[in-house]
Amino acid sequence: MLLALKCMYFANVIVAGWISLTSLFSPTVAQRTVFSNVFAYSEAIRLVGALWGAIFILSLVGLFYPKQMSLVLLFQLIYKSTWLLVAALPALMKGQAYPQGMAVTFLIWIIILPFVIPWQYLFK
Repeated sequence: MLLALKCMYFANVIVAGWISLTSLFSPTVAQRTVFSNVFAYSEAIRLVGALWGAIFILSLVGLFYPKQMSLVLLFQLIYKSTWLLVAALPALMKGQAYPQGMAVTFLIWIIILPFVIPWQYLFK
């Protein structure tokens, strides 16, 4: 269980680190790579970068304290599921553009996370 948690945090460090750095310091690169040129440039990209920066930092801590930082994973499960239901699914159903790579990644995470999150520890 701890190895699976650490793997999730490690993946977060890599992915969230990339998204955070590009969104904060090179938002046009993030617009192209992270958001697949689906959204017009906006300073909101930097807001997303700040959120992912927090996830990056908390995931670094999670590498050393995996159970104690599992609320980060629960947070990701909630917001990724919400984004898929409220943004990606309606866009898909209407034939509108949305970042498909992000949607697939989020879907994979919400399938894996319920099996990795230490529910008993969280609700003890």
